[in-house]
Amino acid sequence: MTTVFKKIIDRQIPAKIVYEDDQALVFEDIHPQAPVHLIVIPKKEIPTVNDITEADEALVGHLFGVMAKVARQLGLAGGYRVVTNCGPDAGQEVMHLHFHMLGGRTFDWPPG
Repeated sequence: MTTVFKKIIDRQIPAKIVYEDDQALVFEDIHPQAPVHLIVIPKKEIPTVNDITEADEALVGHLFGVMAKVARQLGLAGGYRVVTNCGPDAGQEVMHLHFHMLGGRTFDWPPG
């Protein structure tokens, strides 16, 4: 089954893309929970954190580098939160590895 994120990668559905390279795509969340709420995905289809293999380690590291680059471009010098959910019990709705970048406001802890 093709995920909504794969359809965004393939340009079958629109998204407000903030950053793209040959390995990663960053776009605005359609239901933002903060002034800045971005979704960061690998173009490689990896369903969950549990499906990351040793061969994917460089890709996952690249995604974090992309987040740092995007944060600098957006002026999130005061900080931002990175969240990922793994599996349905954690609230993962799209079975394609993704990270939520949230910023532009102060966050509390614990998150919920």
